[in-house]
Amino acid sequence: MARVSGRIKAVAYLRTSSASNVGTDKDSDKRQREAIRSFSERSGYDLVEEYYDAAVSGADPIETRPGFAALLDRIETNGVRTVIVEDASRFARDLVTQELGILLLIGRGVTVLTAAGDDLTNTSDPFKVAMRQIAGAFAQLEKSRLVSKLKVARERRRAAGEKCEGRKSHAELTPDVVALAKNLRRKPRKGERMSLRDIAAELARRGHVSANGTPFSPSVVRSMVQP
Repeated sequence: MARVSGRIKAVAYLRTSSASNVGTDKDSDKRQREAIRSFSERSGYDLVEEYYDAAVSGADPIETRPGFAALLDRIETNGVRTVIVEDASRFARDLVTQELGILLLIGRGVTVLTAAGDDLTNTSDPFKVAMRQIAGAFAQLEKSRLVSKLKVARERRRAAGEKCEGRKSHAELTPDVVALAKNLRRKPRKGERMSLRDIAAELARRGHVSANGTPFSPSVVRSMVQP
C-alpha cells in the first residue's frame, strides 16, 4: 500500500441518491465526509482525494457512475489501493450491484473500508462475506420499503386532489400575481378583454416579471388566468 509520512494513502468515495440530497443546504454528503474523515484520522489513513457521485441511485451500475469512473482512473494511475466509504449502502444499495462492484475492485487489488472499519473486500472470512451480503440485502429491503411507502403517500394525496410532485405552479409561488392577472383578464379594456400579451406587459409595468427579468410569456399568463 502507498504511504505518506507513515500513513496509508486512501481516497474517499461519496454518493447521494437523489437531487433532494444534493446542495449546500443538505447534509448527506457532509455526514459521509465527516464519518470518513474521522475514521481515517484514527485509523492511520491519509485521504488524498475525494470522489463524489451526486444524485446517483444505489442501483445504478458502478461502471456508469462518473465519480466512480474517475476514482478507478486514479487507482490505476497512482498506486492508491484503499477506498473508504461511509457504509456499504453508500457504495451500492442494490445487493447485486454492491457485490459486482466489490469484485471489480478486488480484481484491481483494492481494499474498500467503511467508516465503521469493515473491510468490504475481505473474502477470506466466509462469515464476514455473508454478513456483508445480509447487510446489503437489508439496505436494499429498506430502500424498497421506503419507496413503496412514499408511493402510497403520493397516491393518497392525489386522491385528495393535492399536488404532491413536480414544479410548483405560479398559484403556489406567487398567488398575488396570479390574482392580479386574473383580475386584469376579467376587466374590460375599451370594451374588450385584455390580451395575454397586454396582461404580461401590465404585470411587468407593476414590477412582476419572470425569473430572468423579462415579461411573462403569453403561455405563462394563460396558465395563470385559466380556471
